[in-house]
This record gives sequence, structure tokens and C-alpha cells, in this order.
Amino acid sequence: MFSCISLQKSQMSPAGLMEKGGQDGYGYQTDYPPQEEDAASDVTEGHDEEDQMYEGEYQGIPHPDEVKAARRAARAKARTMADGVSDQEELAEQYEDIMEDCGHGKFQWTLFVVLGLALMADSVECFVVALVLPSAEKDMCLSHAEKGMLGLIVFLGMMFGAFIWGGLADKVGRRKCLIIVLAMNCISAFFSSFAQGYGFFLFFRLFSGIGIGGSVPIVYAYFSEFLQMDKRGEHLSWLCMFWMMGGIYASFTAWGIIPRYGWGFSMGTEFQFHSWRVFVLVCALPAIAAFLGLMFMPESPRFLLENAKHDEAWMILKQVHDTNWRAKGEPERVFTVTQIKTPKTQEDEFIEIQTATGTAFQRWVVRTLTLTKLVMKNVLSLFGPDLRLATLLMAIIWFTMAFSFYGLSVWFPDMIKHLQHEEYESKVKVFNREKVEQFHFNFSLENQVHKEGEYINDKFINIEMKSVKFEDSLFVDCYFEDIRSTDTIFENCTIRSTVFYDTDLYEEKFIDCTLENVTFLHNKKGCHLDNEEENDVLIYLVSFLGSLAVLPGNIISALFMDKIGRIKIIGGSMLISAGCTFFLFLSFSQAAIIAWQCLFCGVSVAAWNGIQVITVELYPTSKRATAFGVLNAICKFAAILGSSIFASFVGITKVIPILLSFVALVAGGVLALKLPETREKVLL
Repeated sequence: MFSCISLQKSQMSPAGLMEKGGQDGYGYQTDYPPQEEDAASDVTEGHDEEDQMYEGEYQGIPHPDEVKAARRAARAKARTMADGVSDQEELAEQYEDIMEDCGHGKFQWTLFVVLGLALMADSVECFVVALVLPSAEKDMCLSHAEKGMLGLIVFLGMMFGAFIWGGLADKVGRRKCLIIVLAMNCISAFFSSFAQGYGFFLFFRLFSGIGIGGSVPIVYAYFSEFLQMDKRGEHLSWLCMFWMMGGIYASFTAWGIIPRYGWGFSMGTEFQFHSWRVFVLVCALPAIAAFLGLMFMPESPRFLLENAKHDEAWMILKQVHDTNWRAKGEPERVFTVTQIKTPKTQEDEFIEIQTATGTAFQRWVVRTLTLTKLVMKNVLSLFGPDLRLATLLMAIIWFTMAFSFYGLSVWFPDMIKHLQHEEYESKVKVFNREKVEQFHFNFSLENQVHKEGEYINDKFINIEMKSVKFEDSLFVDCYFEDIRSTDTIFENCTIRSTVFYDTDLYEEKFIDCTLENVTFLHNKKGCHLDNEEENDVLIYLVSFLGSLAVLPGNIISALFMDKIGRIKIIGGSMLISAGCTFFLFLSFSQAAIIAWQCLFCGVSVAAWNGIQVITVELYPTSKRATAFGVLNAICKFAAILGSSIFASFVGITKVIPILLSFVALVAGGVLALKLPETREKVLL
């Protein structure tokens, strides 16, 4: 059931308040009140009628107002021909008319930048761990399993964050929830940059993921509710470009900051703040900027109308109208809406405990439990009879797209590292049965294997050992001092009367060795960064090029999203991306892998844009952010699954990752063609 409310504001003329013009009996006027001749605005002063003539009149191009009127008439005719029009559809039609009169201008572009920065923060979060991991693993002495967990924990947090905050945004508000998630991201980034232990760093990255994971569902739902139908597909696609900008920003700043090893400080041996920690702080800047920008943005009026907050919605719509037309040089335009059809108080209102019957904590518990119940009820409604098929199709499409995209996104850089490792191993130097006595090693050892050697009364002082292996060798009366090692082991060796002073050669690096009268003094604590090795420029270059490669796809999808439709964009992009995966069989070099990565990312981004646009259009306002959150959580789960599976086949076979991505993309692309087209559908 719906009720109408009449909103009388001082800006309206008395005639506008009394007139019941407009279609379907709404208190809504499409013609602006007449002005007296002497009351011409300063903006139009000095212009005659010929100057005011529409430029396209002689070219046969219809005036925008005529196009707007024709669209409204067509929608009105469709409603009259329909057997029955629900109150929700009537509200949607009126809201579309209001947004058309508000126009697309300064307000939407300002909101576009603010929400774009929030989307950029989400993108940066996906890149930050991968970019700092080569340095962080040395700084915090991470094992292979710990590195893997750190890479997955962010996506795990984003999966839960999307589900939680998407649901809350439909009950609490888009703006309020977005402010909270951005604040969580900023706070977590700050504390994680100072966290010295692996456990604390892992916790704060998880907390950061839970926060920023909610930004994507909220951003798209929020922005779509300020767009009119003919602008929605294009401008939501332009918004997707900020995700690309986030990847470019992360890789570019990592390239400029992390290799600068001197950009840090230390307080003794227990607190180290290296350059990669500075990078973690810098990655929070987009979230901080978006947080500050949201302080000046209003709540979604469509959300407010859905929750029967009529006056607040009216004031925001008037703000949008006046901001846009004032910026266009027409401040005399008057916001003429007098009545907006709005729902009555919903059954699922919050249950409050009276102050006299409970404490503040008890009231908070009841509100929290009630809110949780309402969110879960909203989630279950996505699988109701009217939305079940759409939700199932969208879930499969989101899953297949994310499984392939994120799986290959991990596979590409891992394959490059594998090729680098193979090339490095091919240059290994092998020394057999060498005998060295009373020699002072004062030069670094790298990529060497020493078999069955004898080292008598030798000194190894102030050197680096990188990828060195001593096998079946004998050390007698040797002295090791100030040794920094990477991937260095002693296997099946005999070591007698030898001293290790101020080295990082711990006992676990001696595998099946016999140690006789061996002394370890003042071992180095912690791990140590190898600036030249761990900050290979190629790491940042691959990330940068992969992000930049989506620019053409972003532009094409934005320009054609409203022209050829969402379904053809999604299906076509996924099927072409499936074809591109077969080029990966030709990835025999690092340059080839980078080229195929750029091709795949550039083609697949159009599908991502279409998927995100159609997701906000398929669901009504009361379920829009919830549905997007659930589907985005499925996306993150697929990302975790895909990256884990694809990474396990690196160096083993290319066939399985390529076939898995091909099958997933084809299945998703074919199913996408079964979705309903939504480009001419008003937001319910």
C-alpha cells in the first residue's frame, strides 16, 4: 500500500501547489510557471528570441524537451495498456520523471568523482598485498603458507564485507554505510602499516577487506539512483574506469616508493618501518578522499522514499535540480514537484525497547538482532518466485567471470616468475670436489652449487649468499661472520670446529648435516630485505600494463552500453575472452605473457561493466544493494577458488588453467544471453 504526501515549499508558486496537473494525478508539473516580462533573469538578459532558438531546429533534430515528453507519453501509454500497474511501478515512473527534470549535470559529476574514489580504494585493496608481498615476506620472515594466506585473506574479508554491507545499505542507508566502510579501510591501513608481527598485519588486512568489500555494492546502487534511464548504462560504465585507475595508482606508487629502501626508519631491532609500509599508507589516500567527499553528499532520495522519509527525499531532489540548472545557467527554473508517491510505514520497522524498560545496551542488542533478521529476510527474498531465475543466472555469470578473470590474473605473474626462475636456474654454476684452504671469501656467492668440496681454515666475512647450496661438503676450522643469505642451505655436510658469528645461518638451514664443536654467536634476528632482488621492476610493470590495458574496453563499453544493450555486451565480451584464452598456449616468453594478459584484460572488462550495470537494474530499490552484495560475495569466493587452483598448476601444465577459463567463460557468456534486457527499464 502506498500513500501520497503533498509537499508545500516556499519556493513553489501558489498556482503550482493548487494545480493537480501531470499524469496519473500526481502533483507534478512538466511546464514551469510563467514569469512576467519584467522578471527576466539576469542570465537571459540581452538575448533576443532568435538567440534562444534551439540549434538543431533547422537540422530536423528534436528538442531534448520533446524527446523527454515523448518518452513520458510512451511510458504512460504502456501503463494504461497494462492490466494492472503496481504502486511500486507508479513510484518508479514518477521518480524517473523527476530525475529527467533534474537533468544530468554538476551534481551527478561531483558524486561521480566521490564514488569513483571509493571504487578506486577497492581496486587498490586488491593490488596492495601482491605488490608489498616480496618485501613484506622478508621483513616479517613469512613462510610459503603464510604468504598464501596473506594473499587470500583480503579477498576473504571482501567476500564477507560485500555480503554484510550490501544488506545493511538497504536497511540503514547507502551514504551512512559507505562512510563506515571507508573509515574502516583507512583505520586498518594505518594500523597494518605499523604492525610488526604477521598476526597483527593479517588481522588488519582482514579488517580492511571487510570494510572496503562493501564499497562496490553500495557505490553502484547509490550512483544508479541519481541517474535517469537514458544516462544510466553509460555513466555507470564510466564509473568502472576508476577501478582501472586504482590499479594504475597502486602499481605506479609502488614502483615509486617500495624500491626506495631509504624511505623508512627503525627503532632498535624490534620496530622497522621500511618503504613498503609507506606504500601501504599511501594506498589509503583514495579512501580518505572519498570519505571526506561523502561528508558533502546527500543520501539517496530513492532509498529515503522507500523508507517513507518524504521530506528529506524532496529536499535532496530539489538540491539536485537546483544545482544542475544553476550550473547550466538557468537558475530561474523552479522545482515543481508537489507530491511524491511513497510507501506507507513498512512492516519491518525497527523494534525499540522503551527507555524505562531497558538499558542502552539492551536496546542496542534488540536493534542489532532485528536488523540482522531484516537483512537475512531480504537476502532470502532474492530467491523468491519473482527473482529466483534472475538471481540464479546472475550468480553463475558472476562466478564464471570472476573464476576465470582472477584465476588468470594470478596465473600471469606467477608464470612470469616461473620463467624467470627457469632462466635463473639454467645459469647455475656447479663446482665439484673443490678444495680450498686458508682462503678469505670477501665476495658474494650467487646461484652456485658446491658438491663434495673441502674447506679448511677458511673465512667467510661480510658477504651475501644468494641461492647457494653446499652438498656433501666438509668444513673444518672455518669462520663465518656477518653473512646475509637467501635460499642458501647446507645439505649432508660435515662441519667441525667452526664458528658462525652474526649470521642468519640458523640450524634449520643445515639439512642432514653433522655438526661437531660448532658455535653460533649473535645470530641475526628477523629477516632482511634484499632491495635489488625483491623489488624487480617487472612486478610493477606487469600490474601497470594489466590495469592500463582495460582502457579501450572501458571506453567502448561505456559508449555502446545504451546503444546495443547490456546483454550483447556481456555475452559478446565473455565469448571473445574465451577465445583469447587459447592464445595462452603461445606464451613461451615473458613478453608474450604480458601481451596476452593485456589482450585478455582489455576484452573482458566490457563484460565486467555490463554485469555491474545489469545487476543494479534487475533488482528493486529495497533489494538492490543486498543483491549486489550477495553476487559480489560470490565473485570474491570465485576469485579465491580460481587463484588457488590456477596457481597450483604453474610450472606443471598450461592446459588445465586454459581449459578451465575457457569453459567457464563460454558457460557464463551463453547464460548471459538468457538475461532480460534492462536498458529501457526504469529502476523499481
